[in-house]
Amino acid sequence: MNTTSQSREVKKLDVRKMTVIGMLSAISIIMSMTPIGYVPINPVVNLTIMHIPVIIGAIVEGPLAGAFIGFIFGATSLMRAITGPTVTNFIFMNPLVSILPRMLIGVASYYTYVFVSKRFNKLLESKPKGNKLKTIPAAITGVIGTLVNTGGVLGMTYILYAQRFAEAFISANPDANVYSPAYIIFGIVGANALAEAILAAIIVGSVVTVLKTVKR
Repeated sequence: MNTTSQSREVKKLDVRKMTVIGMLSAISIIMSMTPIGYVPINPVVNLTIMHIPVIIGAIVEGPLAGAFIGFIFGATSLMRAITGPTVTNFIFMNPLVSILPRMLIGVASYYTYVFVSKRFNKLLESKPKGNKLKTIPAAITGVIGTLVNTGGVLGMTYILYAQRFAEAFISANPDANVYSPAYIIFGIVGANALAEAILAAIIVGSVVTVLKTVKR
């Protein structure tokens, strides 16, 4: 391949990468402004699928792309906390809670996908219907990316705002009869990670399989 062809190929890759990043970032912004992104299940806790574009971007275009989309996710979370405050939104006004864990989703998701994919390659080659298994690495990455999001946010919340968050949770849920900050943060709130992880596994596995096919 000559220098001109290489240059064109690089430009084509750059355009595609910017297009994917722009599209997924736009989806994140739209989701943040609609009920699609956050589903409230009580006055304090929301289920979210906002992390899914971050995971998809990281798998398809690499860790820097994932980190950038994660930054957009975190920035929208920060703005949402500022413009529509609730009793616990004070935690998301801190970028260490709202932005940093979301950027880490992209990095962790990319390397998880690479690690899992390598271990599935031989299995896929040995199976006559191996194509059916191609969604598994992406689905596993969806689960890990979700846990990074939840673990990062809840971990920073516990480190920085444990008692204050527990008091806010109890004031919004007076019948909860729980007073341990650790139990509230990692037990009650963290339990939502299971539903989010299952949903992420299904969506990421399906979308990435399609995108990887188109990419070829």
